[in-house]
Amino acid sequence: MSVKNFPLGKNDLEELSKKFPTPFYLYDENAIRQNIRRILKAFSVFPAYKEHFAVKALPNPFILKILKEEGLGADCSSYTELLLAEMAGITGEEIMFTANETPAKEYEAAKKLGAIINLDDFSHIEFLEKTAGLPELVSCRYNPGPLKEGNAIIGKPEEAKYGFTREQIINGFALLKKKGVTRFGLHTMVASNELSLEYHLETGRMLFELAVEIIKKTGVKLEFINLGGGVGIPYKPAEEALDWEALCAGLKNLYDKILVPADLGSVSVHTEYGRPVTGPYGWLVAKALHTKSIYREYIGLDASMADLMRPALYGAYHHITVPGKETAPATETYDVVGSLCENNDKFAVQRKLPKIVPGDFVVIHDAGAHGRAMGFNYNGKLRCGELLLRADGSIIQIRRAETPEDYFATLDLEDL
Repeated sequence: MSVKNFPLGKNDLEELSKKFPTPFYLYDENAIRQNIRRILKAFSVFPAYKEHFAVKALPNPFILKILKEEGLGADCSSYTELLLAEMAGITGEEIMFTANETPAKEYEAAKKLGAIINLDDFSHIEFLEKTAGLPELVSCRYNPGPLKEGNAIIGKPEEAKYGFTREQIINGFALLKKKGVTRFGLHTMVASNELSLEYHLETGRMLFELAVEIIKKTGVKLEFINLGGGVGIPYKPAEEALDWEALCAGLKNLYDKILVPADLGSVSVHTEYGRPVTGPYGWLVAKALHTKSIYREYIGLDASMADLMRPALYGAYHHITVPGKETAPATETYDVVGSLCENNDKFAVQRKLPKIVPGDFVVIHDAGAHGRAMGFNYNGKLRCGELLLRADGSIIQIRRAETPEDYFATLDLEDL
C-alpha cells in the first residue's frame, strides 16, 4: 500500500497561487535527495555502480544539478539533452548517450563531451566511425526480441525499433575490437513502469549471461553492464513500490553466480532510472474552474492534457486529492477533464472523489517524471511552469509558464 502525500496544505497553496497562478508543477527537493540516497545505498553491494538519470523524464537543469550533487549522471538521447546535462555540470562518462536514428552532429557532440556512446544498431558502428570517429569506450544496446517479454507501455521487444539482435551484438563487439576500441559496455531497455521484482531480476540474468557469452566468443571483457531503466512507481494507492534492497540482493546473487566465475567480477553495474527517482515527488497542481452535469458529472480544470498527457496517451492512472478535503468521503463520481478540444483530455474517468466546487485546488500525484516533459502546444495551449520546494522550505520558480510571445517566437513574420 503506497501513501499519497502532498507537502503543502490548502492555505499554503492559496498563498503560493497568488504569486504563481495554477496550473504548475511542484517538486520536492528533500524527498528526491532522500530517495536517491536510498537507491545508492541499495546498489552499494556491487563493486561499482553508476545511475544515469533519464533526462527525458524531467529535463530541468535545476533538478539535474540536484541529482549531480547526489552523485548521479545523466542518460541522454538527443543533442538538447546533452546540453541540459552539461548545463547542470554533468559531463564525460557521467553521461550515457543512447539515441536511435542518430544524426552525425549528435554523435559528434556526445564524443566532444566525452560521453559514453551507446550504439543502437550494427550499422551505426560504421556511421559513427565515418562521422565522429570511434571513441575508446563504446557500448551497444541489446534487444532480446521474443526471448524477453515487454509490457503495455514499451511494447514487445521484437516489435521495438531499438537495439542489436543477439547475433548482431556478438559480431558488433568483435568488429569494434578489430577497429581498435579497447573499452566496452553492454546495455538494454526492455520495459517501462514495471513493478515486478522477478522481471528486473530476469533482465539482470539475461545480461550477465550475455556478457559471459561475449567474452567467450570475442574476447571482449565488458567494463560495465547497464541494466537500463523501467522500474515503475505505485501510481495507485493499492500498489507497492519495488523493494530496492530485495532487487539489489537478487541481482548481486546472480552477479556472483554468473559473472564472478567468468572473471567478470569487476564489472560495474549501471542503470538509467528516471521515473522511480523523481516521479513520486512531483505534483501537477490545478484549480477547478467548472462543473458540468450531463450524462456524467464533470470537473473542468485549468490544466489540460497539454500539461500531463499520460492518462490520455496510455490510460494511465494518477491519484487525485483535493487539499482541504483529504479526509472527506468520496461521495461523488467524476470525469476530471481539461479544456483541450479532444475528448480524451481527461485526467480521471469515473473517479470517486469528494465533492469538488469551482475554486478548489486539485492535486494530481506522481507527476514528477514524464509529466511536464511530455507537454505540447496543440490548440495553442501554453505549457505551465515548474516550482521547486527547497530543502529549507522555500519555494522557487525553476521554469516559468509559457506566454503567447513564446508560442509565436519561432514564426518568421517578416513576409506575413
